[in-house]
Amino acid sequence: MARETELLQSIPTGLWIGGQVDATGGGTFPVENPATGATIAQVADGTPEDALRALDLAAAAQAGWAATSARERAEVLRAVYEAILARSEDLALLMTLEMGKALPESRNEVRYGAEFFRWFGEEAVRVHGRYQTAPGGTGRILVHRQPVGPCLAITPWNFPLAMGTRKIGPALAAGCTMIVKPASATPLTMLLLAQLCHEAGLPAGVLSVITSSHSGAVTAPLLSDPRLRKLTFTGSTAVGKKLVGESAHGLLRTSMELGGNAPFVVFDDADIDAAVAGAVLAKLRNGGEACTAANRFHVHNSVRAEFTDKLVAAMAEYRVGPGTDPETTLGPLINQDQLDTVASLVDDAVALGAEVRLGGKALPGPGYYYPATVLADVPAQARILREEVFGPVAPIVGFDTEAEGLAAANNTEYGLIAYIYTRDLDRALRVSEALETGMVGVNRGVISDPAAPFGGVKESGFGREGGFEGIEEYLNTKYIGLA
Repeated sequence: MARETELLQSIPTGLWIGGQVDATGGGTFPVENPATGATIAQVADGTPEDALRALDLAAAAQAGWAATSARERAEVLRAVYEAILARSEDLALLMTLEMGKALPESRNEVRYGAEFFRWFGEEAVRVHGRYQTAPGGTGRILVHRQPVGPCLAITPWNFPLAMGTRKIGPALAAGCTMIVKPASATPLTMLLLAQLCHEAGLPAGVLSVITSSHSGAVTAPLLSDPRLRKLTFTGSTAVGKKLVGESAHGLLRTSMELGGNAPFVVFDDADIDAAVAGAVLAKLRNGGEACTAANRFHVHNSVRAEFTDKLVAAMAEYRVGPGTDPETTLGPLINQDQLDTVASLVDDAVALGAEVRLGGKALPGPGYYYPATVLADVPAQARILREEVFGPVAPIVGFDTEAEGLAAANNTEYGLIAYIYTRDLDRALRVSEALETGMVGVNRGVISDPAAPFGGVKESGFGREGGFEGIEEYLNTKYIGLA
């Protein structure tokens, strides 16, 4: 407890503008520990005027940062990567305190989040153009890549570090300045990251963090300001659609990583033990509060009973408790609203005839705890098969043929990620190509990687984060015709 108190007292709680803590704003708002419901910090409540001051600095710093050599930008990003690792235990504990996840998961996120600075530091020096003679012999073609300009990133609460680093990393590598609006539930991790960036040598004004309990009011003047040239958002589809509409006036470059409804498909030839191990990872990583979490389990009827029994046994091993407890493997949900949502989806499925094989009821507080839950024989009309659960609940339904399994997997407006388990390589490729998702995990329950392009199709959004593709989101292409 003493270490927690000391850490919280050392974290910036004002706005981060101009490379320093700015204590202005419209008052403060509380940050809550979801394990206890207690307030752990009061953070500056930014105003639209604060956001515009940050944009003033971002616009002023843009030309200088863009003119910095790619190698110099790469060295700054590498220094931030090393700073994150040096403060890994502080960052992990901070994330656990404000978001709730178990400490081992927070440590994994620190390593994962840091990698975006290393990866995009390496990509900063590999921004390519091209030079060629025009096919008609009428001149020469020069293609040049340039930073899009000042960017706004709006990040969610479920991965307080990584959802920021995979936006900040490529923006800085490309030569863009950035303003980050973190989720009001988890602002502390982003404020500490901004401080680490500054200490690693990032010039003042290149990165600002505006914390606020009124996201729409703070971001609206930025989206209507012609100096802002890029919006990147991770969050719900409903909010994403609204932001796309608001960004249309200035024709901003946009990247949208939105909701998911990931199917986990187990075919009759699958290695069931491997499928169960992958299902546990895909379902319970981050307590199920991830857009990549397996949302519904479509299992071939010939292996459904075996898979269900083994999944129940595996998920029953998870211990619910505060994330700071060394024995905890499943922390609390983020808040009461999310707990109510999960409970409502389970109750709806059970009322329609689903069988509760494990869990199924919220645990008493303080804190927002829901146990690992398995539902069998879930009817097709249950909301839990259509809506994103964002909790540790695995609903299982059966199918008989490959065509039926594929149709069920694609029967959603979302298209972020799907998981399939099969020993047949031809089937793996055939089904992967037919799935209407931006990503597919084949015999793997976790596929997120800074070196791979992350993103979805349909109502799961557009644009890619990570991989070679990630930096493209922050670059404009200019064609220069030469005689």
